[in-house]
Amino acid sequence: MYRALTRDIEVVVEPFYLEEQSDPDDDRYVWGYRIVISNHSKMAVKLVTRYWHITDMNGIVDEVTGPGVVGEQPHLKPGDTYEYSSGCPLDTPSGMMFGHYQMETDDGEQFHVKIPAFSLDTPNLLRTLN
Repeated sequence: MYRALTRDIEVVVEPFYLEEQSDPDDDRYVWGYRIVISNHSKMAVKLVTRYWHITDMNGIVDEVTGPGVVGEQPHLKPGDTYEYSSGCPLDTPSGMMFGHYQMETDDGEQFHVKIPAFSLDTPNLLRTLN
C-alpha cells in the first residue's frame, strides 16, 4: 500500500493486477486500484476534481483530469472516510501513477491533496537493472 498525507487528509492506494481483463499477447495490461481517503482534519472538505499522471514502461505519459471520482464528488466531514475503486489499462507490463485531488473547504478554500506515486507491475515481471 502507498500513503500520502496533505493537510491531515490521508490518501491510501492499493493497486492490483487484473489478469482476467489483461491480454499480454495483445499488449493489454489492466490494473485496478482501491483508494481510501480519510479526513483527519478539523474541517469538512469536498473532492472537486482529480488529476492523474500515468507513465507506462516506455515513458509514454497520459494525463487525466476530471470532476470528482467515479462519478461522485464526496463531501468528507472531520473523521469521515471515502473509499472507491477504479482501473487503468496500459500497453506495457508495468507503469507508474501519481496525482492529486483538488479539495474545497466549506468556506470555499481550494487546495491540492497528493495521491502518492504507485507502481503498476504484472506478477513475475523480470526487471533488468543497469
